[in-house]
Amino acid sequence: MEANKKTARLAGFLYFLIVITGIFSLLYVPSQLIVWDNPARTVENIIASESLFRLEILSGLLCYLFFLLLPLILYQLFKNINKNYAVLMVVLAIISVPISFSNMTHKFDILSLVSGVEYLSIYSPEQIQAQVMLALESYNHGNLIAQAFWGLWLFPFGYLVFKSGFLPKLLGLFLMVGSCGYFLDFIGRILCSDYGSLWIADYLTIPASIGEIGTCLWLLIMGIKTRSAKQE
Repeated sequence: MEANKKTARLAGFLYFLIVITGIFSLLYVPSQLIVWDNPARTVENIIASESLFRLEILSGLLCYLFFLLLPLILYQLFKNINKNYAVLMVVLAIISVPISFSNMTHKFDILSLVSGVEYLSIYSPEQIQAQVMLALESYNHGNLIAQAFWGLWLFPFGYLVFKSGFLPKLLGLFLMVGSCGYFLDFIGRILCSDYGSLWIADYLTIPASIGEIGTCLWLLIMGIKTRSAKQE
């Protein structure tokens, strides 16, 4: 088999876009705007930085669009390694996309709540703030459901990387271990109300991050090793 370097670099580029848009929408903007123990401050932040909040929504939607395309590109790379695992990888990844897209409606609801339109005048500021925080909680719950599949798809992906021969086996191991960590994190957040305060909560998803970012950069920068002397 002669692997396709252009396909590999396209996959790496899409993966890079997912990482950048994901960090921006899931980590950076929430850290700037949301104060969980202060609803009034949170609403003030969103109103004062509405453009940033809207950019977060756009970034999130683009992230999920890229994530819809990525497994299809990866399938072209790995289908000759093990077609069953490649199909499983695609299915588990793509299942999360409609969940993630529909979950973004909570962010649009927040924009409506802080818009100041006349029909919301029946609500007090405190009620608006409570509705905003509830929408943010619902958004996080939707992400938690999607997280199950964000973790599950990494196992067949990691197996294919490990078996491929054209990507480092260590990255495949990190992806498979990371898949288990992601799923344990998913279970922990459901079963344990104070899970975020546990020390293990900060570490379970680290292997997945190493595996995903490492694979992304390897595909983007190094490409893949072909198994024949002929270069594409």
